[in-house]
Amino acid sequence: MIPRFPTACLTGGTPVIYGDGEQARDFTYIDDVVQANVLAMNAQESAFGLVLNAGGGREPTTVNRLLELVAEHAGASPAPRYEPAREGDIRRSEADVSLARELLGYHPDVAIDESVGRTVEWFAARGG
Repeated sequence: MIPRFPTACLTGGTPVIYGDGEQARDFTYIDDVVQANVLAMNAQESAFGLVLNAGGGREPTTVNRLLELVAEHAGASPAPRYEPAREGDIRRSEADVSLARELLGYHPDVAIDESVGRTVEWFAARGG
């Protein structure tokens, strides 16, 4: 979806959504992932060897809503093409960041709307 949605919206293409688009994901902006990694580099020994999630830590966003946000930021009104769902695709994915909050002080800062805006801007600056 990313980078396909911004590219399609910025170049007049047709975004493709697999399934009904109501699958939900915990989309996370790269700055928040970098924050988690920097915090992990400096973690106390109590965090060593543990698996910690770096995610948005908020309600997952549907694929349909993600496309709406991308289109708004791109100033586009695309008509997506819906294709059959891909085998093995899950309906909902949500990162539990509570352990990362507790052990690292991780707090994702970039909301979905802002992250989509930044992403569309990045793609637009590079010609879509």
